[in-house]
Amino acid sequence: MRWTDTLIPTLREAPKEAEATSHRLLLRGGFVRQLSSGVYSYLPLGLRVLNRISQIIREEMFRAGADEVLLPALHPAELWRKSGRYDTLGGDKISFASRSGQEYVLGPTHEEVITDLVAGAIKSYQDLPLILFQIQTKFRDELRPRFGIIRTKEFIMKDAYSFDRDEAGLDANYEKMRSAYETLFGRMGLRYRVVAADPGMMGGKVSQEFMVESKYGEDRVVQCEKCSRLTSQDIAGRARPKTLPPSPAGAKPEIFETPNLKTIEEISAHFKIPKEKMVKTLIYVGDDKPLAALVSGESDLNEGKLRRLAEVKVLRMATADEIQKWTGAPVGFSGPVNLKTLPLYMDFDIEGSGDLVTGANQKDRHLKNVKAERDFSPAKVGDLRYVREGDFCPECGGALKIITTMEVGHIFKLGTRYSDSLEALFIDEAGKRKPAIMGCYGIGVNRVMAAIVEEHHDEKGICWPRAVAPYEIHLITVNESDGNSCNEARKFYELLLKEKFEVLYDNRNERAGVKFNDADLVGIPVQVIFGEKNLKQGKVDVKLRKEGKSELVNLTEALTYLKQNAKS
Repeated sequence: MRWTDTLIPTLREAPKEAEATSHRLLLRGGFVRQLSSGVYSYLPLGLRVLNRISQIIREEMFRAGADEVLLPALHPAELWRKSGRYDTLGGDKISFASRSGQEYVLGPTHEEVITDLVAGAIKSYQDLPLILFQIQTKFRDELRPRFGIIRTKEFIMKDAYSFDRDEAGLDANYEKMRSAYETLFGRMGLRYRVVAADPGMMGGKVSQEFMVESKYGEDRVVQCEKCSRLTSQDIAGRARPKTLPPSPAGAKPEIFETPNLKTIEEISAHFKIPKEKMVKTLIYVGDDKPLAALVSGESDLNEGKLRRLAEVKVLRMATADEIQKWTGAPVGFSGPVNLKTLPLYMDFDIEGSGDLVTGANQKDRHLKNVKAERDFSPAKVGDLRYVREGDFCPECGGALKIITTMEVGHIFKLGTRYSDSLEALFIDEAGKRKPAIMGCYGIGVNRVMAAIVEEHHDEKGICWPRAVAPYEIHLITVNESDGNSCNEARKFYELLLKEKFEVLYDNRNERAGVKFNDADLVGIPVQVIFGEKNLKQGKVDVKLRKEGKSELVNLTEALTYLKQNAKS
């Protein structure tokens, strides 16, 4: 492809709002352009990279025994109601009613649609196992799109789904997909970590995330410095704090006035009370029943841990009206003392603590001198907060550190979460109807593109790994007004095309410095430079972009050199 025949609008500077390295370089290199917040166009170079990434994914999916489908992006909302996820999607879903009054959801994921499809196709155990995948555009009403194509409203995903007749079959297909992910991410040049994770709204009991380390990532991974155990912060546990002597009984709880002071931060600042001496009382609804969670004032409650400790399937925060009804006070004044109508689930940081400050369940009032287990009785005590730096590993006791990462893939053992509700049933060998056992395996294709740039760049621009680069060779003329060098460059370009190389030919009438800067910016692995000075000696300059090495090669030997050094 000649540069003058395509669209590569490079920029000398990136917009100020572009924070992430990948966002800056993909904008500057003319790979993407923003249409609106969280919505991007992929230009010719960007689309070629996406296609290379998608091709690697396809190859490894086929190798693992999956076959490709293309599912609708437009989903009848009734499907999501059948699975019970319509309300779970909340504000993230983009939905609308058609002129006929039917409600649709723009698909953020496809578990419901694929299960409905397979439910109408399978009849007996002989139809299983089955693995289907697609590469499709998805949608979510992302509240705060950030970091370019890392967090968007419209995104491209590969999602695969396995259907098996038993758990052993699921285990086998899960391992096939796990192995395929390790292979394909390796081929793309990504250094990834496999991390135990929370299935979240997807359902199921087992999931793992494929993470790459990035300061612009939105995920946190907890690693033990001693045993190297890796876990998503969403589910990471911590060792129980060492038992301390119980706090003395002290004075009885006493009410004090806190007019218009609702938050931990406000009360701590106004009364000079350390946050760790305060208790957050958070009111939730679990499986349609109210409950309260207690964590120390400086901590953030982990809802997944609360769900597991309280042994509930569906958890949501209570509304302001519900909090008023159950506690007798508005939001911001809830406390565990005399809150006898709600079961209390307490983080073990609070266990045995005294001289605590809590809400008083009265407007504009709090309690001081509260002692855990004397003044209130928890139903259960356990690990309820997110892990922090300085906590200790529950397995070996080593110190835990937190790493900022970006998720590029996620695999799940779904079980019968969707086949039950959408009736994807089959007849087993004994003639009994059973739900198919499902797995789900996702990859964020555009996020992978950003992750590769985050990992493979230098101060001059992108350094694409050969497997995903938009072209194999970047051919450059130093001076378009020099007839001889341009003529030789055109002949060599035609020769490379005949030899099935993918070539970007920069034939612009621009200064050499502009061309060289753009070449380093777009990051094609091999640059072949035709200059009149070197051609007088019968040579061309071949530069390996990532290695930064240049070598003068005889023009007559250049094709052989490139066959050895430029093929992906």
